[in-house]
Amino acid sequence: MSILLTCCIGMAAQETFQFGTNARPDGVKFEVDSRGFIIGGRHVLPVMGEIHYSRVPEREWRREIQKMKAGGITVLATYVFWIHHEEEEGKWNWSGNRNLRKFIETCKEEQMPVVLRIGPFCHGEVYQGGFPVWMTDKAATDPQQYKLRSQAPGFMKATRNLYSNIFAQVSGLLWKDGGPIVGVQIENECRGPWAYYKALKQMAVEAGFDTPFYTRTGWPKLNGPEEFGQMLPLYGDYADGFWDRDLTDMPGAYKDAFIMKDTRLSSVIATEALGKNQDTHMEAKDLSYPYLTCELGGGMMPSYHRRINMSGREVKPLAICKLGSGSNLPGYYMYHGGTNPYNPKHTMAETQATNVTNYNDMPLMTYDFQAPLGEMGQPNWTAWHESRWLHQFLADWGEELSQMDAHTLSAHYARRGSFEFFCDYVRILNESGHAYITPRNWQVTPYATINEATAEPFCKTSDGTIYFIAIDGKKPQLSINGKTFTAKLNKPFKAAGTTLCVLSKEKARTAYKIDGQLHYSNGILYKDGSRIMEETWHTLPTPVNHVLTKEHGGLRTVSIGKQKVAAMPTEADFEKAATWTIANLDELNENLDLYLQISYRGDVARLYADGQLVADNFWNGKPMLVRLSDLVGKRVELKILPLGKAYPIYLQQAQRAELDQAPDGILLSLDSIQVIERQTNTVE
Repeated sequence: MSILLTCCIGMAAQETFQFGTNARPDGVKFEVDSRGFIIGGRHVLPVMGEIHYSRVPEREWRREIQKMKAGGITVLATYVFWIHHEEEEGKWNWSGNRNLRKFIETCKEEQMPVVLRIGPFCHGEVYQGGFPVWMTDKAATDPQQYKLRSQAPGFMKATRNLYSNIFAQVSGLLWKDGGPIVGVQIENECRGPWAYYKALKQMAVEAGFDTPFYTRTGWPKLNGPEEFGQMLPLYGDYADGFWDRDLTDMPGAYKDAFIMKDTRLSSVIATEALGKNQDTHMEAKDLSYPYLTCELGGGMMPSYHRRINMSGREVKPLAICKLGSGSNLPGYYMYHGGTNPYNPKHTMAETQATNVTNYNDMPLMTYDFQAPLGEMGQPNWTAWHESRWLHQFLADWGEELSQMDAHTLSAHYARRGSFEFFCDYVRILNESGHAYITPRNWQVTPYATINEATAEPFCKTSDGTIYFIAIDGKKPQLSINGKTFTAKLNKPFKAAGTTLCVLSKEKARTAYKIDGQLHYSNGILYKDGSRIMEETWHTLPTPVNHVLTKEHGGLRTVSIGKQKVAAMPTEADFEKAATWTIANLDELNENLDLYLQISYRGDVARLYADGQLVADNFWNGKPMLVRLSDLVGKRVELKILPLGKAYPIYLQQAQRAELDQAPDGILLSLDSIQVIERQTNTVE
């Protein structure tokens, strides 16, 4: 048995941390101590979710923020990608999907706190990590003046200008102004030196970023000492990684993301850049910071060489293992997917062919990430429901949990005060496992103590009813004041003056707590002002006319790229692609919110409208989804390259079996094109 070092070591408080103004005009303070966040004098256990405004259509921002709130997200994180705003030096673009100010104003109206991740390096699977081409060209020709991620004078001047331009967009929208911006992340995945971090923070402050806290990613380990209290290190872990060089299931230490452990560091993040043997030693000063995360895998992108297919079951176990290990902030990367901006000069996605810190070939357009809310805001139902159940528990009892020390009982068990955390699920290696939280001697009223239960706490409604969710394979029993009750699913019962109810998982998938009451829907329920909205997704019987106009020209020769993994096809390779022309789209009702769902098998698919790329997909067994609004009135062509059995790429077992069984070792088919409608209706 091992005992976790708890978050309260050192008892660091707001005065210890060197942060900015933390009081709103109305006097409400956003504070930080060694356990986590305090708002208005109350400890909170927030949930942070990443969405990138410049990858989501401006017209959809408000709805998608509202849906994130419905999923239990209470803090929003977003990157400000330099390359999205200053593609040409001195020419800034803050319009349309890049309108940062409008996005932050929308967050303010929706009462959604925001953490801005301002770079200069962001990564985010963006071209050159977000560095514009003109910046990297200068670094290549004059490294003494423009060496990237250094204190070289020219680079620091350009970064200062970046920070000033970002701040100009958000001026008046900081917490101290009554706005939503509560924190700023400086840089990303950087070893330092500390002087570089300190200089960046100073520039951010001088630009105007006077916020309640500043953060940095807690990996990789800095290559020198830091000044304590300047920036909160935030951590992460992933169930799998597109960046891994191994072409096998769950290589390295990915399985360790699903255990309770006494370190906050991950040995699987950015293994292509940082190596597999990262130092996971935690020093005492590190443990004086609160244990917060910003990158728990809310999904995962497929890269060209590694075609990960996420089931959605990974999200909740990841969060439960971190909460059980003492974390007081589950922060998901990504919580909401998106689409890269189109650039006719080069891709806006990461590619191993560039010289700057990108090591993987990624889809040019799609950034779905298989997240709880995908590229188009579509729900990935398993991840969506299982994570929001956990988030609702944290919304109702997170303040209580945040003050409980964590103790590991084994790799699978941990205890924090009145709650026990269990996880024996491991992606691919133990898909039949479970992850849940159960109470132990939990006093829920002055007269009722739940000694133990074989059901998971979900929420408490305004009438005092406490709802649980059944655990697979367990009889729903609750011991209350020493007496055991066997619950009938979905039937409230009384015990010790308290009303309790255990929901079946089927019922829980329809249950949303809104304004203190449970409402039920087979879709997504969310608030829009005073209205309750319902979003549902339906397959329409509408036929889509697609005609094969060109047979494929055979397998291409897959080269090994600059970073020693299989290189994705070039535009020229698509001359050999099988091509379908998609017609009769103009006959669909433009007043409906419609999408094409394209189910295919092959290597890579690309969809063009009037010759311009609008969507692409690395095949991992899942269909691709495309907005009909990008296609109507245009000549639409779908190109699919065949997948060869000998291609040096990773496929999961089910997809590898399809390829192994393909005639002549070549997999290529267009299985269906369906019309999907998103319906949005007012419930109340």
